Amino acid sequence: MKKKIFSGVQPTGNLHLGNYLGAIKNFVKLNNDDQNNCVFCVVDLHAITVSQDPKKLRNNIRETVATFIASGIDPKKSIIFNQSQVSAHSEAAWILSCIARMGWLNRMTQFKEKAGKDKEKASIGLYSYPVLMAADILLYDSTHVPVGDDQKQHLELCRDIAQKFNNDFGVKDFFKVPEPLIQKEFSRIMSLKDGSKKMSKSDLSDLSRINLTDEKDEIINKIKKAKTDPMPMPSNIEELEKRFEAKNLIGIYASLSGQPLEKTVKEFAGKNFSEFKENLSQVIVDKIIPISVEIKKLLNEKDYLDNILLDGCKKANNIASNKIKKIHEIVGF
Repeated sequence: MKKKIFSGVQPTGNLHLGNYLGAIKNFVKLNNDDQNNCVFCVVDLHAITVSQDPKKLRNNIRETVATFIASGIDPKKSIIFNQSQVSAHSEAAWILSCIARMGWLNRMTQFKEKAGKDKEKASIGLYSYPVLMAADILLYDSTHVPVGDDQKQHLELCRDIAQKFNNDFGVKDFFKVPEPLIQKEFSRIMSLKDGSKKMSKSDLSDLSRINLTDEKDEIINKIKKAKTDPMPMPSNIEELEKRFEAKNLIGIYASLSGQPLEKTVKEFAGKNFSEFKENLSQVIVDKIIPISVEIKKLLNEKDYLDNILLDGCKKANNIASNKIKKIHEIVGF
């Protein structure tokens, strides 16, 4: 049987190398495997848990779709749509919020991190969005969900909600209990300015990240200025654990060149960082510049992007609306 795979990306704009290596590169691989049925969702409902400029949000939705396609996801093979256009997501989220327990949500560490010290001022949406994430996944009978470290806890919540719904209403296997797809290769990309922090668009310094729309000279300059340490390149894997910046840069090189981390370490062992950075810059340029060029081209073809979303929304709605009708019957509506 084919795997049914669901994954979502927030349309926050300025997608970067961390987004590509941590998620989108893997999406392309999943899309190209004939054993998978993939649904890729632009989760714009999740995006509004924090304040958004409506005009920018609309553009960011299109930019996310453009990035998917420019990276190699085929809209003819996979469903690409934006979440807000399929009303079953919001409806299922309410029903499942009546199944989920407060204690479960109180354990979600990501809310605590994002809300900060003054969580009383955080939106209810930020608190409850893992329930919406569960609805996203369960509506499509997803068997597998690609997750990073920061989303594992939310997928566990999704599994708990599915099992409780099935048990409460005596409908064994109505909601599929999805399995995580953990990316085995290097996937967590850190800041170019601080190897202990994740690469993020919210970082005030643009030098901390490689944006997928960066020009060649920008990429070379950012890698040249990327933080390292005074020692030569590490000669074995064990050294990497204590050298965050070296580990990050070597991991980026290994992931983009498609070779094991051990081979990359061996290739550059004992060499100067300046020599390694020249090689790293070239690998990034070779991979990212074609994507960057295609994203910019597609952003000038708004009708094409909108039609992809329209087609994807029709396909997604056919699946999700059928599931929500069955949920209605089960619940007693």
